[in-house]
Amino acid sequence: MLLLSFLTVALAQGAIARVWLAGFDFGCGNIQGRYTASGVTPPLLSQGRGIDGAGQMRHFVADDGLNVFRLPVCWQYLVNNRLGGNLDANNFGIYDQLVQACLDTGAYCVVDIHNYARWDNQVIGQSNGAVTNDQFASVWWQVAARYAGSSRVIFGVMNEPHELDITAWATSAQYAVTSIRDAGATSQMVLLPGTTFTSVGGFISSGSASALSAIRNPDGSTTNLIFDVHQYLDADSSGTSTECATNGVNNLSTLATWLRANNRQAFLTETGGGSTASCYTNLCAELDWMNNNSDVYLGWIGWAAGAFGADYELAETPTYANGVWTDTGIVASCVAGKF
Repeated sequence: MLLLSFLTVALAQGAIARVWLAGFDFGCGNIQGRYTASGVTPPLLSQGRGIDGAGQMRHFVADDGLNVFRLPVCWQYLVNNRLGGNLDANNFGIYDQLVQACLDTGAYCVVDIHNYARWDNQVIGQSNGAVTNDQFASVWWQVAARYAGSSRVIFGVMNEPHELDITAWATSAQYAVTSIRDAGATSQMVLLPGTTFTSVGGFISSGSASALSAIRNPDGSTTNLIFDVHQYLDADSSGTSTECATNGVNNLSTLATWLRANNRQAFLTETGGGSTASCYTNLCAELDWMNNNSDVYLGWIGWAAGAFGADYELAETPTYANGVWTDTGIVASCVAGKF
């Protein structure tokens, strides 16, 4: 997937196209934020799994014109499963290989903690204090301090919070924002997700838009604090079917009206579809609509490449043979060059 103060202006001139590079998130690949170290699958040739995430990104940039990648990772992986602990030198070093490979392409790189607002089923800042806002702030301070000098790093506060108190979650997200800025990352974009899996369709009705609007930078501004939203196009909006039942424009349009009225912007950091006729129609229509509304939608990210194999329903993972990368049908039809 793809996708700062100077960048805000640039993004408003046209949508940003991206792809997810999945793999570091597989160890917490459930909605309760539980961790299985053996599940982590780094999309790096250096890790001996035959997955060339760096090569995929170089291809997406050079051949498809994409310019942002989302790089999900488990919180537990970063700190070697020590809640409140320091970044683990080995694990963070491996993850940083992917970040540096992304930066080397000239693209923007979203560092995304992929824990659903949880640590092993305990909601950050809720769940009777089992996982505190200070612990959450600590990991973000450490990560941001590492990338404060990289203007093309974007910070994704959390993937898909759900089933929580949205006002309390906004307080947790404020802790993260304050830590990121205090660590020296004062100008990069920070992505703020809401509850109900940060869905576009529920972003207003869930109270997410209102609660997250209160989050501020230390100087009191909302500069580069961007709402993080997701939308899938299958019949139940779960992103588990190869078929697309809708183009999602009604949901996007409703939120766009709110964003304009409140002088805010959003980033669609997850969407996608299978390589099927219905998705060629509906996903292409969604992305075309977004490109025409880039004043409030800074861009979109397609789920997912990286460690996903060709048998995954929404695979955007290109294949490599004889020196040539070949895109999946949905990438070739709806993602490449669509901005």
